[in-house]
Amino acid sequence: MIDLNADLGEGFGRWTLTDDDALLSVVTSANVACGFHAGDPSVMRRVCDLAAERGVRIGAQVSYRDLAGFGRRAMDVPSDELAAEVAYQIGALRVFAEAAGAPVAYVKPHGALYNRTVHDEGQARAVVAGVRLAGGALPVLGLPGSRLLTAAAEAGLTGVPEAFADRAYTAEGSLVPRSEAGSVVTDEDAVVRRALAFAVEGSVEASDGTAVAVAARSLCVHGDTPNAARIAARVREALETAGVGIGAFA
Repeated sequence: MIDLNADLGEGFGRWTLTDDDALLSVVTSANVACGFHAGDPSVMRRVCDLAAERGVRIGAQVSYRDLAGFGRRAMDVPSDELAAEVAYQIGALRVFAEAAGAPVAYVKPHGALYNRTVHDEGQARAVVAGVRLAGGALPVLGLPGSRLLTAAAEAGLTGVPEAFADRAYTAEGSLVPRSEAGSVVTDEDAVVRRALAFAVEGSVEASDGTAVAVAARSLCVHGDTPNAARIAARVREALETAGVGIGAFA
């Protein structure tokens, strides 16, 4: 059994990036932008309404406060401030999720914050503190072996390991930085093959050609990847054909 998640609600005002309607017909979990890297109240409300209607779990995709950089620029935020900002974002999304008749079911950091919490214990603990401050023992999505999942477990939260079908991996099991060529896998056939490898074999081919073990409960297809909805549909079809069950973790 594996969960399919995608980053959704990544628009702002008249600007739209993700095909939320199409992706919500495929995925089982929706990482909804909470206004700090993308998303505004109208976008958040619409995505929550659609997700609840289709039985898709709603997750808060929390970020550094970085609208201009889409949450992908490195930032140094004091721990107390970061915890408060994480709680703020969860709380904002919860209003729209509960209005749609569904809870916020989990939390996933976005972009630079996600990558920072792989190795930075202080920032990882701050994210977990923010989740606890927002109330409830929400599961936290993160990279296998990351400081974030360790901090979540120590705080009594469920850490959910995830893999990325459309991102390149290093031999150490981390994501290749987006600043490097080939960091995003855009070939649809390759994305499908990698998704199957994660789900069936528990491994992926790293950028240097070596096999890296990746035990994942959730599989992400980025909503801002070109043709993301079509890729996600192909991934789901391939997984189901291979006998892999598709279901939300939360």
